[in-house]
Amino acid sequence: MARVNGLLADTTPLRTSPPFRRLWWGLGVSNLGSQLTVVAVGLQVYALTQSSLAVGVLGICALVPLVVLGLYGGALVDAYDRRKVALAASSALWVVTALIALQAWFHVESVGVLYGLVALQSAAFAINNPARTAIIPRLVEPRLLPAANALQTLSWNVALTVGPLGGAALVALWGYQVAYTIDAVLFAAALWAVWRLPDLPPLAASRPGASPAAVDPARRRRRSRVVGWRSVLDGLRYLGTQPTIRTTFLVDLAAMVLASPRVLLPAAGVVWLGGGETTTGVLAAAFAIGAVLASAFSGGLSRVRWQGRVIVWAITAYGASIVLFGLVLVQVGATSPGTALVGWIVAAGVALALAGASDAVSSVFRQTILQTAAPDDMRGRLQGVFIVVVAGGPRLGELVLGADAAWVGEAWAAVIGGVACVVVLWLVVRAQRGFWHYDAHHPEP
Repeated sequence: MARVNGLLADTTPLRTSPPFRRLWWGLGVSNLGSQLTVVAVGLQVYALTQSSLAVGVLGICALVPLVVLGLYGGALVDAYDRRKVALAASSALWVVTALIALQAWFHVESVGVLYGLVALQSAAFAINNPARTAIIPRLVEPRLLPAANALQTLSWNVALTVGPLGGAALVALWGYQVAYTIDAVLFAAALWAVWRLPDLPPLAASRPGASPAAVDPARRRRRSRVVGWRSVLDGLRYLGTQPTIRTTFLVDLAAMVLASPRVLLPAAGVVWLGGGETTTGVLAAAFAIGAVLASAFSGGLSRVRWQGRVIVWAITAYGASIVLFGLVLVQVGATSPGTALVGWIVAAGVALALAGASDAVSSVFRQTILQTAAPDDMRGRLQGVFIVVVAGGPRLGELVLGADAAWVGEAWAAVIGGVACVVVLWLVVRAQRGFWHYDAHHPEP
């Protein structure tokens, strides 16, 4: 029993930190609703256009505001009370979600309107996510950060498991408007969790190992008045001097830009495997199921010392899994079957589950390295860069693989993307050899 307990996710952060526990539950519920909208928007755009490329353009609509406001939002997080920043951004997200629901209820049926609303949603998310993530090191002890990040990954991927299935089922049964409306209702949990947080004002400049001190109110007011792009550039300059942190971003970009499979799933359900929206939901859920299993049995991750090496092997496994998914589609062929090809759907789902498990392990350690190696006064800006990479990378990847699919088909787009991911990953690691030797016992950025 002790060995089994040692493998299961460490729940100590939930027991020892009530604010973290509330945030974890609130974000978990709201993330579930968000996934309903993600799946429903992709399906709605595909239904209006019958084009994987059009679904991929959703990625560009989200990417531009994500890049701009993700970087600036991180500077705001370092200058203002993080609770207030998160609360304002969460409120904006809720309003945009309600507008997405309204366009469905009123049957607007405009791809342009959907693109615009997704861009607004991405802008609010770009500020909200760095704030929420930079909050976590203020709520739990440093030694518990790997466990806290594993729990966050578990919660997120439970939403990714249930959300796509629920979103696809809701669209099939009652239409897009119901899925969007449920998202708006569930998002109230996130607002409640952020509202209940304690005040989290900026801390004085510190470096790992130093004891941070709160900034006095007068200095905080002076700092908040002068927040601008110079602060963003300061964060980018700091990142340029930190090879380990910088490499966590580069290796993730290799995976997300070159081998993000989500844009391929609507066509996989219609053209390749049969089953339509239901198969799309099953495939999206399979990716998340793999991540949930990896997170649920993450107890041993808190004891990993050579975290850079684990990230490299995890992303290698991710790329190989995407290749396997593509080869399944190659074997089936683009035959537009009238019924679901259950056996092949299972095979494709297993490949995506392996990809999800690998991505979850990589995510835990990339986030942990960023939180432990970066000083508190830089965490907001670096989290801004992180969200540009983590959320913007897949959006750009949707365009890349969507364009590839238009050229060579969805199956070979996945194969080529997975191979390119592994090749670029190892080229980056070869150029940044220090990342391979990163020691969690002696973190150096």
